[in-house]
Amino acid sequence: MKASLAVLVLALAIVGTLATPLNLDVIARNVNNRNTTWKADVNSRFLNLNKDQVKYLTGSLKAPAEKRPPRLTHNLEALQLPDNFDSRTQWPNCPTIAEVRDQSDCGSCWAFGAVEAASDRVCIATQGKLKPHLSARDLLTCCDTCGDGCNGGYPEAAWDYMASTGVVTGGNFGDYTECVAYPFPMCDHHVSGKYGPCPSSEYSTPSCRSSCDSNTTYSGSYAKDKFVFKSSYSLQDEASIKADIYKNGPVEGAFTVYADFLTYKSGVYQNTEGDELGGHAIRILGWGVEDNTPYWLVANSWNEQWGDHGFFKIRRGSDECGIEDGVVAGLYA
Repeated sequence: MKASLAVLVLALAIVGTLATPLNLDVIARNVNNRNTTWKADVNSRFLNLNKDQVKYLTGSLKAPAEKRPPRLTHNLEALQLPDNFDSRTQWPNCPTIAEVRDQSDCGSCWAFGAVEAASDRVCIATQGKLKPHLSARDLLTCCDTCGDGCNGGYPEAAWDYMASTGVVTGGNFGDYTECVAYPFPMCDHHVSGKYGPCPSSEYSTPSCRSSCDSNTTYSGSYAKDKFVFKSSYSLQDEASIKADIYKNGPVEGAFTVYADFLTYKSGVYQNTEGDELGGHAIRILGWGVEDNTPYWLVANSWNEQWGDHGFFKIRRGSDECGIEDGVVAGLYA
């Protein structure tokens, strides 16, 4: 009886912690009062959010060291890396680089970061001859070794899967011009926007498809639509990450999300306060320096209404929130 009571007390404590409001209005005010390197903003609609309601952010799981792809190194002496670099301007003929997608209310960030960077890299590697929009759903639902779908996955495993099995093309929600479209609609992530609130509960992971959508206008077949990469690898220091982006295009990274990140609006983010919420995967497409603060330029997957039109900057060179510890990518050709 005592043991059962102890378990019940622990369960209630966990539920109570998840239900505790994040107090984003207080966090945003504190950030702005500190005059740090970034500015915060929060909409009144989200003042009562708690950890449980933002658990879909924690979609990136960290693989143990022995399961990470081989580490790639570059001959840094042969490269003259600029102080500022933006893949959007370096490869303007690759439209996916400038795109911001929306994972909706599903912990699929690990899949989005992978297919976003992979789409960019196919275009770059083929000098714009191929411009695929690779399917987040295909990776999310068909990679059995990647994790648990909408409940989270491993970016490292995603790139291994793209190097062994490949991924087909697929539009965003409602776009049936390619093979397998994303099944969940865009929604407002911590902003009062045009898409409407995200659902109160997380979507369930759909089943894997072995054919293109029945209502697609795409004329190709699922089997012949696969884009297979020739390698996957990890990058674990600032210099190598910069060199790889400079040579091959955007990469997938992951970092620990704290409550204050939800309020990001502009500037170079660095954690100032707030509870840890979990891991989040993103796409890193460049770097620079703003007001003497070095940063990574990053695309989020909460659509263009969040942050700085869907993008954000995070402090570079100090492994801020673990951003430089889990970067992965692969070569298409």
